[in-house]
Amino acid sequence: MTENIAFSNVGRNETLNKIANQTFDLVVIGGGITGAGIALDASSRGMKVLLLEKGDFASGTSSKSTKLIHGGLRYLKQFDFWLVKEVGSERAIVHKLAPHLVIPEKMLLPLIEGGSYGKWLTSIGLKVYDILAQVEGDDKRQMLEKKEALKLEPLLPKKILNGAGYYAEYRTDDARLTLENIKTSLQFGTKALNYAQVTDFIYKDERVAGVKFRDGVFGGDYEVSSQYVINAAGPWVDELRSVNQSKKGKRLHLTKGVHLVFPKEKLPVQQSVYFDIPDGRMMFAIPRGKVTYIGTTDTNYNSDKDHVTTDIADAIYLITAVNHMFPDIHLELDDIISSWAGLRPLIHEEGKSASELSRKDEIFTSDTGLVSIAGGKLTGYRKMAERVVNRIAKQMEEDHGRKLDPPTTDKIRLCGSDFKKFKHVKKFIAMVYDRIHDSGFSEYDAWYLVTTYGIQTETILERYAQLNSADPFERMIRAEAQFTIAHEMALNPMDFFIRRTGRLYFDIDSVRKFMEPVLEEFQTAYGYSSEEMDAFRAEMESELKEHSNFSLDRA
Repeated sequence: MTENIAFSNVGRNETLNKIANQTFDLVVIGGGITGAGIALDASSRGMKVLLLEKGDFASGTSSKSTKLIHGGLRYLKQFDFWLVKEVGSERAIVHKLAPHLVIPEKMLLPLIEGGSYGKWLTSIGLKVYDILAQVEGDDKRQMLEKKEALKLEPLLPKKILNGAGYYAEYRTDDARLTLENIKTSLQFGTKALNYAQVTDFIYKDERVAGVKFRDGVFGGDYEVSSQYVINAAGPWVDELRSVNQSKKGKRLHLTKGVHLVFPKEKLPVQQSVYFDIPDGRMMFAIPRGKVTYIGTTDTNYNSDKDHVTTDIADAIYLITAVNHMFPDIHLELDDIISSWAGLRPLIHEEGKSASELSRKDEIFTSDTGLVSIAGGKLTGYRKMAERVVNRIAKQMEEDHGRKLDPPTTDKIRLCGSDFKKFKHVKKFIAMVYDRIHDSGFSEYDAWYLVTTYGIQTETILERYAQLNSADPFERMIRAEAQFTIAHEMALNPMDFFIRRTGRLYFDIDSVRKFMEPVLEEFQTAYGYSSEEMDAFRAEMESELKEHSNFSLDRA
């Protein structure tokens, strides 16, 4: 298959007019990981698919998770064996599909006096976890004595540490995983638009037969005909069910999860740790490149879904938990360099607290045929997509006698993932480093490029070689911006710095340093006016402040 399909908002009006004059088999509403997975599953099975997202792709929950493809060890405590089995076995599949994006990450589970997990239960639990998730080889769980645990992580509390469990998980970039699913679906004919908000449904014989949407760039209203519509709008699923007048029975229950980012020297954990919080919950500390991030909270949320922020109280809660588990660490609010906060669209269950709610996905079909899917976990996105498309496939066969191909997304490598000629991701990273280190780039820079773009790094390096900036780092970020504008539908600097690169979270200094060159690339591509550029600049400054300023007197 061809990588680097043109996928850009340059020429957007022409794209809109083409889409508005077509009839689709399926319209998918929501450009998060669930909608992206559905678009790939449906299009690879022969359906003509349109994906519409009201903001930027992955701008909701799918850029604000803990960024782990993990098996849900905590769900063993809730005896949710089905969920553990499914998401556990999915980890290895998604790693195979995108080995540069889904990276093996050993997890240490400290066993402390009075903690959530005792030695015997942890040993049995991790063994069951391995069996359910079909874990093999070196990834199988190990039980460590106190000395062995401290050797792996010297920051652990020596006085109350009894040992540790050691098991395998995977780390990812959720927004990139979403985007590469969408880009891969383009190879099967999917059409996808960001900044296109569905405002209503079209009905024929009292059945949903398409959607109306508003273009968020130029402001026009459009209609698209479709045989079927799937509502995969995450936290906004119920709003669309209300528009369809089908919000009845089960409903969403939103909870907020917050993550904080610190310089690695402030929280120098040597590897990922899943540890106890004094209130009985568990949380993660995860090293990533130049930083370590921690999370997460799990609190009920009833405010603005389009603007979810990290409160001082959230930050204090997480910092207190870290300082409790790592007695030699003394984190303060001023040590936070970035943060993010997102929503979990869970299914409401009476009498259950936020952390007790099931992470299972559910599918609702209205009397008019609108199919909505909600709940679920990042790790299970592919199986969620398969289930909901199976439902559409059955309906399509009944309605039109048309039989779809069986699902094959467990074999479709995502964009940027074809490392065959390089044999291994690590080998490719080394090759990239060999090409750029003479210009002053570090091994981290090579790692960042490959774990962000995979083999698409080669296209970026080609653009880099054609640019003339004296500063090689400025030249590289300009090449990245050009690539995301041409091939990833980035429309503005927020798309680039937050969803395409994760720099706002994991390399926030680079955002401050290279904001102006990136702004220039967007102005060149789209012809933005000076007023529009000033607005983008102000928005980026606001994002920087909101994500990194945690002084007690902040506005």
